[in-house]
Amino acid sequence: MPSTPDDRRKPRYESGSLTLTGAVAMGTGVMIGAGIFALTGQIAELAGELFPLAFVAAAIVTGFSAYSYVKLANAYPSAGGIAMFLEKAYGKSMITGACALLMYFSMVINESLVARTFGTYTLQLFDAGGIDWLVPALGVGLLAFAFLVNISSNRVIQTLSFFMAFLKIGGVAAFAVAGLWVSGLSFKSVGVTPAESGPAGFLGAVALGILAYKGFTTITNSGGEIVEPHRNVGRAIVISIGICVVIYVLVALAVGANLTIDEIVAARDYALAQAARPAFGDYGLWFTVLFAIVATVSGVIASVFAVSRMLAMLTEMKLVPHSHFGMPGSIQKHTLVYTIVAAMMLTVFFDLGRIATLGAIFYIVMDIAIHWGVFRHLRKEIGANGFVLAAAIALDAVVLVALLVVKAMTDVLVIYAAAAGMVLVFAGERMFLRAR
Repeated sequence: MPSTPDDRRKPRYESGSLTLTGAVAMGTGVMIGAGIFALTGQIAELAGELFPLAFVAAAIVTGFSAYSYVKLANAYPSAGGIAMFLEKAYGKSMITGACALLMYFSMVINESLVARTFGTYTLQLFDAGGIDWLVPALGVGLLAFAFLVNISSNRVIQTLSFFMAFLKIGGVAAFAVAGLWVSGLSFKSVGVTPAESGPAGFLGAVALGILAYKGFTTITNSGGEIVEPHRNVGRAIVISIGICVVIYVLVALAVGANLTIDEIVAARDYALAQAARPAFGDYGLWFTVLFAIVATVSGVIASVFAVSRMLAMLTEMKLVPHSHFGMPGSIQKHTLVYTIVAAMMLTVFFDLGRIATLGAIFYIVMDIAIHWGVFRHLRKEIGANGFVLAAAIALDAVVLVALLVVKAMTDVLVIYAAAAGMVLVFAGERMFLRAR
């Protein structure tokens, strides 16, 4: 029976097209792209001398958080990932649609964060100081390249993600070990007690640190396409987080061994490149920038792959409106275009600090909704431990409040932007479901 135009527009998922190794490569690709190169300086600015411990604390919070996703992914593997998890907990309701959109926007925000990081690090190779428009221009160029890669097959994406993940994990680990060796393990900016940062600053840094690990959700959004998903989605999540904990702590220690806190804060958008200068000179700078480029490119490609599929699933579930705008091809291709365009706009109009804060707020609110939904509606069905779920909610709430307190004192505009965004998402979803 020939397919109709509507059939051809439906999202197409390739079951079994992603291996366990490919899923791990995608997860680490997203995490390392944003976690180290984009966030190290900002986390150090909030946590002071404790910034390496902020990465460890963020990993602990993420570990509790990942518990819900592993349980859900093992029970309900789906190419829709988080959208499907929310529907299992809350049905086709406003909460499901709005919280899934918060996750979608947090991932788009993450893409713009990584895109600007790509631009910032690339410019370290040239004498382009004062030409501010080059950073967003390079970021937009990276997003355009990610679009071209993502309209190809899953096999191409998986191969590219694996190759780049291998390169950057090896490169970043080499930077960390060499940086520690050259410094003689004499840490300039790492201490047991903070010099200026208080508890709120440290917890706010942990909230940003969670962004460094949230890339594991990319794996859940591709669950329906992973080989043996009931086993491998959860395994890929655990492996990805474990790899990133080791890499992040090593790199944080290496940065702290070669720069003071003031130097890290001054170069917060390109802290790793700055840390390479005293240890290795220009060669170290070029080496670090090269791997920053590899990390950010692979991170954007993997994130775009997953988040466009999530939006396609929301469309298929009739939880968000959709218009073809005259474009040919499937809904999945359309959501890829929407995702790239939204990320480009954020890349042009927001700086790294505000992008990171917006992403953290949206993600943590959605994360709390996931844990509560499992605790309230699915705990027995999927065999989840109530204590772990309650602990995950409490930890999320503590770091979110701390981040809001810190930003209320330093950049209240970003809180207003986050609040306005959430109001628009929830109100828009309510209106759409009522009118449907």
